[in-house]
Amino acid sequence: MKTPLYRIFSTVSLWIRLGIVCLVAGSATVYGTQASEGETAMNQVNGFKVSKGTNISHWLSQCFDTMPPRRGFFSELDVVFIRSLGLDHFRLPIDEKELWTEDHEKIPEAWDYLKNALSWARKHELRVIVDLHVVRSHHFNAANEGGTNTLWDDPEAQERFLNLWRQISGELSYTDVDWVAYEIMNEAVADDPEDWNRLIAKAHAVIREREPMRTLVIGSNRWQIPSTFPDLKIPEGDPNILLSFHFYAPLLFTHYRAPWVDFYPYDGPVSYPGRIVEDAALEKNDYTPAFKDKIRALNGVYDIDALEKEMQPAIEYAKQKGLPLYCGEWGCFHAVDRKQRLQWYKDISTILKRNGIAHATWDYKGEFGIVDTWTLSVDWNLVGAILSE
Repeated sequence: MKTPLYRIFSTVSLWIRLGIVCLVAGSATVYGTQASEGETAMNQVNGFKVSKGTNISHWLSQCFDTMPPRRGFFSELDVVFIRSLGLDHFRLPIDEKELWTEDHEKIPEAWDYLKNALSWARKHELRVIVDLHVVRSHHFNAANEGGTNTLWDDPEAQERFLNLWRQISGELSYTDVDWVAYEIMNEAVADDPEDWNRLIAKAHAVIREREPMRTLVIGSNRWQIPSTFPDLKIPEGDPNILLSFHFYAPLLFTHYRAPWVDFYPYDGPVSYPGRIVEDAALEKNDYTPAFKDKIRALNGVYDIDALEKEMQPAIEYAKQKGLPLYCGEWGCFHAVDRKQRLQWYKDISTILKRNGIAHATWDYKGEFGIVDTWTLSVDWNLVGAILSE
């Protein structure tokens, strides 16, 4: 192109040529300014800040047939009540199968519920974390449920995952970045942590194309447990990332008699604080040697100091990155001794407070809930333990 352009412009007066050069240079300057503004936006810290909250489970996620109808399960009145407790946000899990059909079509009613919840929250000054909880190609509990996750080795499944975020961002980008955040995915379970790191980078890029300043919540591989944080890789130079871990330690206590865990058959006593299961308790039933080994592997001596030590990898990682830390889930199943259960909640609340960690309990209504799913009675003792100073 240079030769014919040169021949054309060689016969044009000097002032016209200079004018064209200035015009081109000016266009380049404008383009460069726009790019610079985009980069600047990604480097600005928004006003999304949270302290204490809860999870709205089983409404747009993990919707079992045993749960009440969606219309009455969660409403504006619940938002008002959550705010009255002194909480400042809720985490809102959503599932692919609840918001999209198998043919990839959006389900209008479910999207209306989602947007209503965001509207109610803004009206009553609660922030919201929209959490992509379960997708068809990945379930955090697939192993225990006899399923498989195809997300990590199927390019088509990954592209569908990214397309979910294109659509979520497209639908919710109208919301104020100071009030709504996105959690890329709940509890990734990849055999290779690099698979999760690569997907984080792809999802981050997709969302940042439209929303350069939206807070993105990112957790580590393998259920977001603190010990896997050293393997986590996050996009560098992005100040609007909220690092998230989940905390259910010791699992043998917090999930005692929960039917979805593989140690469910153990029905002997458990204790907290102290040794969760005494050796003698394993001999009082006809457990197989393999099952006894499973319990022993999960067993240990726990108190508030041991729990805080277990959180340290996440705490240290957040300090190294200069980013805020968030405990997006913590809770204890109702089957354990009532007094011990409340003590566990008080201890976790104390640890989170003294380390400046924002958090959301699992869950608002459900088998860990502060509100009974059917009677709507409030467990005020549990609320007190959660909010204890």
